[in-house]
Amino acid sequence: MPQATTGHCFCGRVTFAFTGPQTWACHCHCADCRRNCAAPVVSFLGTPLNGFEWTGQSPKQFNSSKGVTRHFCDTCCTPMAFQADHYAGEIHLYAATLTHPQDFTPAFHVHYNSRLTWLHLDDDLPKHAGSAP
Repeated sequence: MPQATTGHCFCGRVTFAFTGPQTWACHCHCADCRRNCAAPVVSFLGTPLNGFEWTGQSPKQFNSSKGVTRHFCDTCCTPMAFQADHYAGEIHLYAATLTHPQDFTPAFHVHYNSRLTWLHLDDDLPKHAGSAP
């Protein structure tokens, strides 16, 4: 059986594990993600719901817009995950919540045209103006 990838919130009450593949990994510059995390850019990885589970306390949910649900810890308020109708069957986890975030390898940027002009990133990753194709 493959080793599970795990993660947790700041206080450790909300935890997760998945054994499925990572479907993608990116940096998101959209205003919604930045505002949700109070960060200049947010890094995500996607995985199929099949093979994913919340292993500790289940997170609370917030429907941030039509067809979009954000998961967070109701104790320490750590943002944990993002789900959207247009990514059916997947959950997108915040890379910083991984038990070993240093193992995260981003592959591209999304909503790059919405980036904050004062944030300068020096990488050669593909940069998509909006969502990934």
